[in-house]
Amino acid sequence: MISPFNGLMRYLRQETETLLRDLGLLAIVFGTLFFQGLGNLPLIDPDEGRYIEIPREMLLRHDFVTPLLNGVKYFEKPPLLYWLNALSLTLFGENEFAARFAGTLCGLLTVLVTYYLGRRLMGRRVGLYAAVILGSSAGFMVQSRINFTDMILSFLLTCAFGCFALAQREEERQKGLWYYLFYISMGLAVLAKGLIGIVLPGAVIFLYLLLANRWRLLKEMRLFSGALLFFAVCAPWFVLVSLRNPEFAQFFFIHEHFQRFLTKVHHRYQPVWFFFPVLLATMLPWAPLIPAALKRGWTERRSTGATLFLVLWAVVIFAFFSKSSSKLIPYILPVFPPLALLIGSWLERGSSTRSMRWHAVGIGILLLALGGAAIAYPLTFPKPEIGVPEGVLVGGLFLCQGVAALLSGFRGEPVRFLATMAISAYFFCLIAPPVIYARMIPEVANKEFSQVINQKAGPEVRIACYSGYEQGIAFYTHRRVIVVGDPDELSFGRDQGGHAEWFLDYDAFHKLWDSGTPLFTVIKQRDLPKLQAAVKTPITLVTQVGRRLLVSNRPVETGQAPQKK
Repeated sequence: MISPFNGLMRYLRQETETLLRDLGLLAIVFGTLFFQGLGNLPLIDPDEGRYIEIPREMLLRHDFVTPLLNGVKYFEKPPLLYWLNALSLTLFGENEFAARFAGTLCGLLTVLVTYYLGRRLMGRRVGLYAAVILGSSAGFMVQSRINFTDMILSFLLTCAFGCFALAQREEERQKGLWYYLFYISMGLAVLAKGLIGIVLPGAVIFLYLLLANRWRLLKEMRLFSGALLFFAVCAPWFVLVSLRNPEFAQFFFIHEHFQRFLTKVHHRYQPVWFFFPVLLATMLPWAPLIPAALKRGWTERRSTGATLFLVLWAVVIFAFFSKSSSKLIPYILPVFPPLALLIGSWLERGSSTRSMRWHAVGIGILLLALGGAAIAYPLTFPKPEIGVPEGVLVGGLFLCQGVAALLSGFRGEPVRFLATMAISAYFFCLIAPPVIYARMIPEVANKEFSQVINQKAGPEVRIACYSGYEQGIAFYTHRRVIVVGDPDELSFGRDQGGHAEWFLDYDAFHKLWDSGTPLFTVIKQRDLPKLQAAVKTPITLVTQVGRRLLVSNRPVETGQAPQKK
C-alpha cells in the first residue's frame, strides 16, 4: 500500500500529467485550505468593514459609479473590488463569507495561474512545485482570506505578466490572443488599484526589453490595438466618475498616487528595509530559499529569458514599494508568484545535494527558533496579543515544521524536502490562523457592538464613534455613524459639504451628549476619562469588548455606569 506521503512524492516526481487533473487537484487541495471557515469570524476593521460597506451602499443607492462610505464620497480606490463584493452580496447575502469571497477566490486563482505559467514556461514539475509553494506560504494564504484590494491586484498582475511571458512562446497566430489578454488584465488591474496596474508591468517589461535586448518585441505587442483595448476596459468608469464628480481627478491621481508614493501624507511611513522581514515572515517556510533562487535566475538570464523576466517581476515590484513612502504589509503580495516560480525552478534544476542540505538545516533552525519564541511570548510579555494555549499551539506547529525540515533535508533530496515541508506548512495554515484569529479579531471587530446596537437602540438613537471611525458598524447596523474628532480618510468626503451633523469636533459632540439626543457611542477605554470629564449626563456602559466600550447617555437595560479612574 502506498502511503499518502509516498503518493505525494510520486505525484510530484511525474514528468507528465494532464493539465486538467493537476488544476483540479490543486483547486480541491488549496480551495479547502483557503475557503475553510471563511465566514466564521467577524469582519476585521478597518479594511474589511470599509470594503463591504461601500458596495452595500452602492446596492442600496443603485449607483455603481460614485463610491460612498458612511454617506460621503470615497475616492481612495477604484471600484473593481466594490463591484465584485456587490455581486457577492447579491449572491450570498450580507455576511462575512460574501465579504471575503472575491479576494479568497482570487488567491486560489493566483495559485492555479502560477501553476499554469510554470508548466508552460519551465515544465510541469516546476509549475506544480511553484503552486504548492505559493499555496502553502502562510502569509499568502492568510491575506487571501481578508477583504482588501491587494489580493485582487496580485491576481490580475500575475495574469498580466503571465500573458506577456506566454505571448513570446507562441506561434504568430496565437501571440495576439495572449497580448490582448495582457492588456485586458492591466486594464482590470487599474480598476482594482489605480495606476500601479500599468506602472508596474510597464517598468518590468521596459527593463526586460533593455536587459535582454529584445526591443523587437515592441513590433509584435499590438501596441495600438492593445492600448485601445486597455482603455476600453478601464477608461469608462474614470470618465463617468469624473463627469459626475469634478473633484475626483485631483484627489485620486495627485493625492492618492503621487503624494502617497512621494510623501508621508498617509502616515504609513516605514524604513526602506521594511519589506525584507515582512517577506521573510509571510513566505515561510520557503522564504530562506529566495536568495538562492534569485541568484540562479539571474545567472541563467542569458540562457533562458523566462528566469530573467521572473527575477525582474519580483525585484522591480519589491524595490518599487520599498522606495515608496507609504508601506503596508499586503503591498508586496504581487512578488509571491514569481518568487514561487523561481524557487520551484531552483528545487527542480538548480539545487545540489549539498546546497539542499544546508538550506534545509537553516530553515529547520529558523523554524525551531520561531517555535520557541511563540511558546515563550505569552509567558514573557505582560499583555500578550495571544494567550498561552495559542502560543503553545503555534509554537508546537513551528517546532514540528522545524523537525520536518531537518529530517527531510538530511538526504538533500529536493522532492522529499518539498513534500515534507508542503504537508507541514499546509497543516500549519489549516490549524494556526483560525485559532489566532479567534483570539485577536474581537479587538478589531465590531460585530458584537453592532448586535447590541441592533437589539437595544431604537430608530431614534444615533450611533457615534468617539475614538476614530469604526468601519464595520455601518455595515452590521445599516446605520450612518457620527464621527467624532479626526475623520481621517473620510476628510475628503466630509469637505464636499452637507455632512456637518455627521462629523463633529469633541466640543460639539459633548454638547450633543448633554442635549437629550439618545446616543450609543463606541469609545476606547483610554478615552473614557476625557468623555467623563467633559459631559454632565451620566455615562451608561452598555457592553465592553477588549479595550473598547459601547456607552450610552441614557439608561439601558442591563447597562451600568463605568467606573471613573
